[in-house]
Amino acid sequence: MPTYKLVYFNVRGLAEHSRLIFAVAGVPYEDFRIERDQWPNEYKEQCPFGQLPFLEVDGKVLAQSKAIARYLAREFKLTGKCSWEQGLTDMIVDEFSDILSEMRFYWYESDPEKKVSILLGSELT
Repeated sequence: MPTYKLVYFNVRGLAEHSRLIFAVAGVPYEDFRIERDQWPNEYKEQCPFGQLPFLEVDGKVLAQSKAIARYLAREFKLTGKCSWEQGLTDMIVDEFSDILSEMRFYWYESDPEKKVSILLGSELT
């Protein structure tokens, strides 16, 4: 069995759908989490495209969150048995990404009142 190492910040965010896929598949992996203050000086230059997340599979590196999720789903036979079911799994991955994209406004907001407003949907774009 291959060894997997998923590298991302110590938050949910863009690696969360891959973490969920590992959990559903029951496949062990190393969940390597980087603290934000370590990122610019210790890790950024080592990362593909200078970005996180990335996945190491037996030392080979795959970047981009949706590519990682789709790869894992195919590896663990979670993509469906026919083209239609595969399309449905792609839809779920893309929707998860859309939700995370909207939630970034909440995560990066420091004003508690604005956070409530974002959760109520009045400040989402």
